[in-house]
Amino acid sequence: MSEKKKVSLLEGFKAFLTRGNVIDLAVAVVIGAAFTNIVNAVVKGVINPLVGAFGTQDLENYSSCLKGPCVTDPKTGEATEGIRILWGSVLSATLSFLITAAVVYFLMVLPMAKYLARRAAMQAAKEGVQETMEVSELEVLKEIRDALVAQRSGGSGSVEGNRGEEPGRGDLK
Repeated sequence: MSEKKKVSLLEGFKAFLTRGNVIDLAVAVVIGAAFTNIVNAVVKGVINPLVGAFGTQDLENYSSCLKGPCVTDPKTGEATEGIRILWGSVLSATLSFLITAAVVYFLMVLPMAKYLARRAAMQAAKEGVQETMEVSELEVLKEIRDALVAQRSGGSGSVEGNRGEEPGRGDLK
């Protein structure tokens, strides 16, 4: 019984892993991790030098002292006295996030949304054509029925009078 339970657990785990959402999520995590390196390079190579034109070269160096004079150790860069708020690192992380979000949105989300909208419009148009074909087919069948009724009523009376009897023999009884 334990072997059967192990097999079902393994099968369940395999089914979980092979579902589309899990695989898509794994791919997104890998791509996101690789993309983070690109964003960090853009921040360090482009944004920090632009900020450096107005002040220090690195956003990480921007800070404020909350309490007392801030004294930093020149070897480690750690604050030894006072309370130091590193708002430059928050600004750097925020810029990295905004760049990442913008690139993901404009290069992945927006094109995919447009593609899905076009696909849905094409599907709706296809269903509309099928619906139109079904309606026109129904109209053709109605016209055929009306033509047969007109043909019958011209020779032997109405169709309703002959229902369930042989054609042309409804009035012989």
